[in-house]
Amino acid sequence: MLLVGEPGTAKSMLAEELCRRLDGARYFHWLLTRFTTPEELFGAVSLAGLERDEYRRVTTHKLPEAHVAFLDEVFKASSAILNTLLGILHERRFHNGRDVVQVPLLCLIAATNELPDEDELAALYDRFLVRLRVEPIREDFRFLGMLRAPEPGEPKVRVSLAELAAAQADVEKVAVGDGVLRAATRLRSLLAGRGLSISDRRWRQSFAWLRARAWLAGRDAVAAEDLLGLEHLLWSEPDQRPEVVAALHELLRGREEEARTLLAQSRELVAWATRRFESEDQRTRAVIEAQTKLQGLAQRLEALGRESRELGLPEPPVETALAEVRESQRKLLAGY
Repeated sequence: MLLVGEPGTAKSMLAEELCRRLDGARYFHWLLTRFTTPEELFGAVSLAGLERDEYRRVTTHKLPEAHVAFLDEVFKASSAILNTLLGILHERRFHNGRDVVQVPLLCLIAATNELPDEDELAALYDRFLVRLRVEPIREDFRFLGMLRAPEPGEPKVRVSLAELAAAQADVEKVAVGDGVLRAATRLRSLLAGRGLSISDRRWRQSFAWLRARAWLAGRDAVAAEDLLGLEHLLWSEPDQRPEVVAALHELLRGREEEARTLLAQSRELVAWATRRFESEDQRTRAVIEAQTKLQGLAQRLEALGRESRELGLPEPPVETALAEVRESQRKLLAGY
């Protein structure tokens, strides 16, 4: 997880609080600068190992042994540190001498005041699946609440590492239907049309997030509504987030909004066709024209319903609008 925001917005506190709620978890916290050495993060070189012609590090109390880690100003580190972080983040592996160690890391939270613009940092930046913009408190009542808040005590909700592992196993069993896959494919096209390119790795890893979101909601399958959570995963620059939100809205809410618009048009047609006319001939032509246009609206609503079913989206708003349009057609014919 990458937290992007100004200093003093409680980014490190969030990471510490997460660790406090995990019973038995080891926590590692470090502020990185361009002068930070690999020894500070990964441990000093073992002197005993050197005596045996082995180059290995003593990782006690360092990042390779942590369950939760917080790295502040992560992009200011040297290339030697960043290259090692890539393996830890992606594969959860640490190369220590001749051995490749599987690290227990559950979550690495990083913070930065500004995003990287160097090409060599692109790979590391892409490894952070979740990206959150952390803003200073804006509203006065929230600011007052922060000032009045007591120092945090012992957390009321705690989870053991065994319980967390069991939850992760359950999350892997959450199903992803074809409708959700088609919806994600459609979302990818919408984002490409807005100039946003997302790596294939990020798309694939995002489904772990979607499964977890569904599991937390008590469901055994991912629903199209879970895609809303992708607003925190699919942007590269903070100013791209509104584009992601707009694309998600178009995908998940666009058909409902169009259905409401079509329904409003049908009501206007019925009101126009049932008003008082000067002659029966005018009334007949109005009813025929209204019926023709209502049929077109009904066909469009049927198409919206098919699209919703194909994408696994809820259909009730579209179905309700279609039922009313069909009933309006019937009443116009009966009245005529």
